[in-house]
Amino acid sequence: MMAKKATRDGFGEEIVALGKEDQRIYVVDADIGKSCKTMDFAEKLPQQHVNVGIAEQNAAGVAAGLATCGKIPFVVTYAVFGSLRMAEMIRQEICYTNLSVKIACSHGGLTPANDGASHQAIEDMGVLRTIPNMTVIMPADYYAAKKLVRAAAEYDGPVYLRFTRDAVPIIYDEKTEFTIGKANLLREGGDVALLANGDTVCLALQAADELAKKGIAARVVDIHTIKPLDVAAVQSAVNEIGKIVTVEDHNILNGLGSAVCEVAAEMGKGKVKRIGVQDQFGESAPYEVLMAKNGITVENIIAQAEQLQG
Repeated sequence: MMAKKATRDGFGEEIVALGKEDQRIYVVDADIGKSCKTMDFAEKLPQQHVNVGIAEQNAAGVAAGLATCGKIPFVVTYAVFGSLRMAEMIRQEICYTNLSVKIACSHGGLTPANDGASHQAIEDMGVLRTIPNMTVIMPADYYAAKKLVRAAAEYDGPVYLRFTRDAVPIIYDEKTEFTIGKANLLREGGDVALLANGDTVCLALQAADELAKKGIAARVVDIHTIKPLDVAAVQSAVNEIGKIVTVEDHNILNGLGSAVCEVAAEMGKGKVKRIGVQDQFGESAPYEVLMAKNGITVENIIAQAEQLQG
């Protein structure tokens, strides 16, 4: 049984370590530090912490101002607010000016579960990947979150980081290296490629294990960076295998599946099956129920992979 831990916990721990190492690191909170795991930062590094209250658009403006003064601010809130409520400010004040502001958001995808549709960010990565200069990242587990938060702090430019509310299986260890824009190959196989990110990477790995029992060798790739997409990793899957299943806890429109399909379409080859939120709002229900309702399950990954073999 895999140990589990929420990726927001990895963020909360790493941002404190970064803040202690570098006084340019700031956290701009929007009054939900307890949920987003920044309370420890606020307590230990109060001179590097600003709480603007429930005013996400203001948080983006404050962060932009801090960035112009040489600081490295992390705006912290829920994904649905950090992407949609802040969208205009992100575009005009952060991305247009290409400032080194990091938007670190918990409660991505369906992980808010019982919080309901209003708090389930199913469009966030799609919206933000269309804005020039923005980098979009979703770590697969606790260790990936820690490494990618550090990478984001060192990265020159705007970054959107998306974390889970719920605990997800730990699949990496502290020695694994991550590079923004470079996918991680987790399993090699030549019959089908499973391309996933965030909380669905563990599902892809489980599906690969079951497919192996059926004689189907699945390549599993963690596409943690949606933008810039690791085009070479996608092209490799298309050229070498030609049968791809994308898996994401996000709307199938304009997310990982769409990004992969864009590459395949320009290549003019390959078949892609997209698994994700079926262009519908969520509801108040347990996380596993919401995932199953959208077909984001090990069983459906297996079914789609088998269909491609036909």
